[in-house]
Amino acid sequence: MNIFILEDNLIQQTRIKTLVTEILREEGLSARQLEVSSKPQNLLETIVEKGNHQLFLLDIDIKGETKKGLETAADIRSIDPAAVIVFVTTHSEFAPISFKYKVSALDFIDKTVSDEDFKEELREAITYTANNMHRTEEVDEVFTFESAQARVQLPFKDIYYFATSPTPHKVMLMTKTERLEFYGSLSEIAAVNSRLFSCHRSFLINLDNISRVDKVELLVYFDNGDACPVSRLKMKSLMKEWEQRQKDI
Repeated sequence: MNIFILEDNLIQQTRIKTLVTEILREEGLSARQLEVSSKPQNLLETIVEKGNHQLFLLDIDIKGETKKGLETAADIRSIDPAAVIVFVTTHSEFAPISFKYKVSALDFIDKTVSDEDFKEELREAITYTANNMHRTEEVDEVFTFESAQARVQLPFKDIYYFATSPTPHKVMLMTKTERLEFYGSLSEIAAVNSRLFSCHRSFLINLDNISRVDKVELLVYFDNGDACPVSRLKMKSLMKEWEQRQKDI
């Protein structure tokens, strides 16, 4: 689980982080990341993973901008559709208009309640995230990869290919909207789903998103114009697997 806190008041920062740490200890849970930011941009820059294991606790009023937290939530949602978003605020009156931002917030936690109630509401958000992070609807349509260093979750339909990274022990993931980099190996990722095909020792492709194959140049192309090399020894099996996937879809 990764937990991100957006709060510009130092006292509230300390309060929330302390309670979150206590809850994690009491529930026997761990957070690979526990980040506290006072500026939305700093928080957004710390997001390096995706999935329903990511919990964001956001204040709404940041530096006097009463809707900055809502705007930040919308930015988070565009980056990570599966993330869990909870507003921790004194502005619960903004709950109705949050629907306009289409952020699908899990809850609004009022900072003015007693410490005991405040802690229990935080506990509910944390345990909810912990209990649901390994559950996905339409499992076969969602790519989920987890290692000791990273967890990535996103729809298969968005994935073009994976490639080895210049950074040791990392892989690059090219999607329809962005490029991600995380710790893992192509062999581990290939085992996740049969639609992922190892076309080359340095590339792993999503068979469902191939736009065309050049058997002469030994290249496979995607809609965004990117191309991946195909090992000569892998071309025959690639064509067989790709053609079978086309029949199954």
